[in-house]
Formats: sequence, C-alpha cells, structure tokens
Amino acid sequence: MRRTILLGAALVMSGAWSVNQVALAQTPRTVVIGLAAPMTGLSGSTGISLERAAQLAIDDLNESRPVIGGEPVLFKLLPQDDRADPRTGELIAEYFVKSRVAAVVGHWNSGVGIPASKIYAAAGIPHVSPAVTAPAYTQQGAATAFRIVPHDGDGARHTAEYVLHDLKAKSIVVIDDRTLFGSTYADEFGKSVATLKGRVAARYSVSSKTSDFNSILRAIRSIAPDVVFFAGIDAQAAQLAQDLRRLQIKAPLVGIGGLVGPTFLKLAGPAGEGTTVVEPGLPAYKGPQWTHFESAWKARYKDEIYLYAPFAYDAVRVIAAAMREADSVEPAKVTAELHKIRYRGIAGNIAFDAQGNLRDPVFTLYQVANGRWRVLKIIGEKN
Repeated sequence: MRRTILLGAALVMSGAWSVNQVALAQTPRTVVIGLAAPMTGLSGSTGISLERAAQLAIDDLNESRPVIGGEPVLFKLLPQDDRADPRTGELIAEYFVKSRVAAVVGHWNSGVGIPASKIYAAAGIPHVSPAVTAPAYTQQGAATAFRIVPHDGDGARHTAEYVLHDLKAKSIVVIDDRTLFGSTYADEFGKSVATLKGRVAARYSVSSKTSDFNSILRAIRSIAPDVVFFAGIDAQAAQLAQDLRRLQIKAPLVGIGGLVGPTFLKLAGPAGEGTTVVEPGLPAYKGPQWTHFESAWKARYKDEIYLYAPFAYDAVRVIAAAMREADSVEPAKVTAELHKIRYRGIAGNIAFDAQGNLRDPVFTLYQVANGRWRVLKIIGEKN
C-alpha cells in the first residue's frame, strides 16, 4: 500500500525534501502555482482568504528549501481575481497556460471552474479546487481535475436527510439563484428529497444579483411550508432571511455550502437565527500541522480563519506532495501522482477517486444560535 504522506510543518522543517549540499549551491528553479478565486464583489472576502491560505502554504514549502529532480526549487503563487465570472475565469486560465504554471488551485465558483477546467485539461495542467462542488466538474473525462471538497450530490443528500428526518418537514419550498452552483445543488437536493419520499411543494429561481424576494415570498406565505431551502451565496441568503421574518414566514431557512462565516451573520442579524447548513469538512482541526497554520494565519493576518481557507492550504500542499513523489514538476507526472496520492492535510485525509473526487468526504451541520454558527453534528467521520 502506498504510504501516507505527512507534510506537516514539523516534518517539513526537519528535512522532508532530502536536501543535499550540491543542490543548495544551485540557483533555485521557480515553480509557479496559479490561484484563481473571486477577490472582489460579494464573494471577495472568501477569495482573499483562499489566497492568504495558499500563500502560507507556499511560504511553508519554501522554508523547507525543497529539492525536486535534483535541483532546488522556489515555489511562487500567482493569484488572480476571477470575479466569480465564467468568461473572466476562462481568460485567467488562458493566462495561466501562457505563464506556464505548474499547477492551479481554483476556482471557487462551479460556474467558473467548469469552463476553466477545459482549458487546463487541454494544456495538461493539473488543477485542484478547494471549493467547486458541481458534479460536472469531474465528469468531463479529463484526468487533470481534482477537488478536495465533496460534490453537491453528497452535500444535497445529507441536507435532505436533515430536513426530512430531523426537521420532519412535510412541505419544502426550494429557491435557487440561477447560477450553475445554485441550480445544480437545488436539483440534487430535489432528487434526494424525492428518493427519501419527501415533497417539494414549489421551486423558484431568482437572479443571483437580486435583493427583491417579495413576489416569491408572497407566494411562499400562501403555501406555509415547513422549510425554505435556498441554494445561493451568503449575502443573498442573509437578505432572504430578513425578508422571511419581515413577512412573518416562520419556516426555518436551510442553506448550502458557503454560508458559514461572518458575512451571513453580519448581514442577516437576528433574522438569521435558526438557519442551518451542511458544510464540507470538520468544524475544528487538530494536530501540529493545524497548530502551525493557525498560529501563522493569526500572526500575519490577525483575522478569523474562513471556513474554506484550510482547503486552499491543503490544495497547494497536496500538489507539492505529488511533485515530491514524482520527483518532477512536469504536469503529466504530477497529475499521475495526484491520482495515487494519500496525503494527510490540515483538514483531514486527502485521496482522489478515478474521476478526481475526494474519497470519504466529511461534512458538518451548522446552525445559527445567539448570533454565532454552532455545530449540530458531524457527518461521515471515521474513527
């Protein structure tokens, strides 16, 4: 069995890269890893957190004075703002190809990551997403696409189980934001509800840029559902939460991955109380790797760690681990190693199936209580 790779801070600092004196005397070869995420707009704070985490990973790797293929290397991050826009994402992907990046971490949005992934695949560049969850991302037949978060099918199934079994919902209203991410997640949620013999009373779609839910909510009030399920981002979900309470619709709001963080809490205020969401990953992490990451983050950024930041850190590190195993930065060899790798990251074990999906995903169910995100339960964790 292939050994599990442990590249924690302590191990890296103790010489995991087998540095030799001859290599150290050489001028390091620069190895560029691209990072693409929205760094402006509604999801800008999340994208910036991904960049911060990726940069910490780059710095940790460089402190270890890595040697690959017998020569010292210096890792460099090339961050780009894709603005959560598919066309911008494609332009960035083309720029990364022209810049001859060794690998890419990104994107954040499914609607951006899927078209960009076609460009990376054509160029043979491995890309590891810390956030793209639409099933189509790894169903295009390309060997170069990987994700270290679960796909929507798993998350939607767990959400449907919670809504039907825990909340005992008999009538559910579904709203999506017309993005690929939102509409796909809503579709998967609806399928899971049907499989579990539940009932979606109505399905609505709104623009991802609207703040006007009035016409939909008037219809929803007449339905009197047990649950309102919204497949959209945190800022818009916060507006919906406020409007539900303003119109005295008592049904709890259930959201999708990406809500847990300060943005929803700040914008929703007291109206956000009781909102629940299933998010990928564990609610808290342990071990020396996490301790190092947490200390480095707070020392440099003096801010809370966003939910998806650990995935960006691990994405950089798992790419570097594959390079180490391949003893090469050649994209084809790195891609081949990623398909075989067993890696212990700060967010848990990372291994990919044949399509590039994360094996054995773990989720956490959160709920807003007293103005804070609280953990209700962990789903899928193995002892």
